[in-house]
Amino acid sequence: MRLLLLACLRAQTGNATTAGRIQDHLEAVGHKCSLKDAFGYENPSEIANLISAEKFEAALAIHLYKGGRLLQGSRIPFGIIFGGTDINEDIKHEEKHRVMGAVLEEARFAVAFTKKMKELAAAEWPGARSKIYIQTQGIMTTPSASFNWKRFLQNAGIPQDTDNLCLFLLICGLRRVKDPLYLVDAFSEWHRREPHIHLVIIGPAVDPLFTSEVNEKVNRAPGVHLLQEIPQNDLHAAVKRCFAVVNSSISEGMSAAILEAMDLDVPVLARNIPGNAAIIKHKDTGLLFTDPQEFVHLSKSLMNDPSLEREIVTQAKAYVKKHHSWECEREAYQNFVLRLQ
Repeated sequence: MRLLLLACLRAQTGNATTAGRIQDHLEAVGHKCSLKDAFGYENPSEIANLISAEKFEAALAIHLYKGGRLLQGSRIPFGIIFGGTDINEDIKHEEKHRVMGAVLEEARFAVAFTKKMKELAAAEWPGARSKIYIQTQGIMTTPSASFNWKRFLQNAGIPQDTDNLCLFLLICGLRRVKDPLYLVDAFSEWHRREPHIHLVIIGPAVDPLFTSEVNEKVNRAPGVHLLQEIPQNDLHAAVKRCFAVVNSSISEGMSAAILEAMDLDVPVLARNIPGNAAIIKHKDTGLLFTDPQEFVHLSKSLMNDPSLEREIVTQAKAYVKKHHSWECEREAYQNFVLRLQ
């Protein structure tokens, strides 16, 4: 089939990574899958023209509102993949809620990353329950063998002669829902007492205005550093060299950065929100914090207890292997698109 896949394709973001992975799954069995950036289209009529021009036979969209609304009234069958923003944010807005319900009604199927996400959606649109399937994200990490750690530290502005360097990595697109500034004050205060502790925030400037705010704040915060996105295999290599990966988002669907850290044998400390708690069991597969002070307390506990670190890393690796198989995800999406024939 000639398939259209609509997603928000900002470079090095979770959406773009997920879309690329799904494209690879579908092309592996002979489909022609064309990725298009949902932000490049204003309304369904533009997508209708695209479908006609490129002779697409079916479509998929990531995000019920951002992508799915563009497929409303489509002359071809389509499926939808929920994003975290759908259930956590867009559902609160009356017009977006109405549009999402209409999209779900037209869709042949919908995919939720977690059982909780499915239940929340089914509570809002009961008639769609039978067409919502659960498929977790599949994870495959590919650390670069040629990654230059010294250059990474240099670009971050971290002195390379720092004794016993302890680096925390916060991976996110710079937008408010990811709340990258949440831990900055507490972390900077900790760094003043223990100068070998550093936090690097790394990711693309998704929201230019907010990025300026982040830059200004980080420039005044000792021990906190900001880096633009880097290729995924280099990012995976950087993760392997850091002490822990941090997530401070206000809301999440399913954080690929968390799952990738787990797969790379690196501990995760994440804000205790539903999307994170769905994949992290506290003190088993990671650590969940409710405020910046608890983050610092838990981080120190982890640093001072090697046995806890080993247990978390081991359990997290086993969890990813069992529940986030790349091979299982591939098979699932190859089967999902059969519903579009």
